[in-house]
Amino acid sequence: MADVVVRPAREDEWAVAGEVTVAAYRADRHVDSHTGGYADVLVDARTRAAQAELLVAVDVADTVLGTVTVVRPGTPYAEVSRPGEVEFRMLAVSPGARGRGVGEALVLAVVARARELGARRLVMSSSERMLTAHRLYRRLGFRRLPERDWLPVPGTDVVACAFSLELA
Repeated sequence: MADVVVRPAREDEWAVAGEVTVAAYRADRHVDSHTGGYADVLVDARTRAAQAELLVAVDVADTVLGTVTVVRPGTPYAEVSRPGEVEFRMLAVSPGARGRGVGEALVLAVVARARELGARRLVMSSSERMLTAHRLYRRLGFRRLPERDWLPVPGTDVVACAFSLELA
């Protein structure tokens, strides 16, 4: 992870951050195409940067390796957060950068940011099929928060599993 730095995304990186997000979700078969449906939300890093905090993980050449969105409760991207909590969404690592600790670096940066913001808890939700991500979250101390599980797409059997990390 020494060659990975996590920082706020610059405007000139928003499009790449969106592309990395879609590529990561496609690689794991969480979206079917580069466009349409949820892929259109994932690629729109410009809106995420305007309505939340968009972070990127970059290497020494400033290549975007991954991205994550930091969300406060009550804002447009909030799904499971409540007052006193910070949430993160759309954690994505470029398929070519996997295995380098990029995902962990992004999550640890979100933990640090949540502490800076004075949050008592960091929360997020993840598709029940994102088992690799769930292993990372558990390893970093996150616990399941089943009472906040929800159905992101009504009428389907996809469950978004909530996780929590106590900060205070």
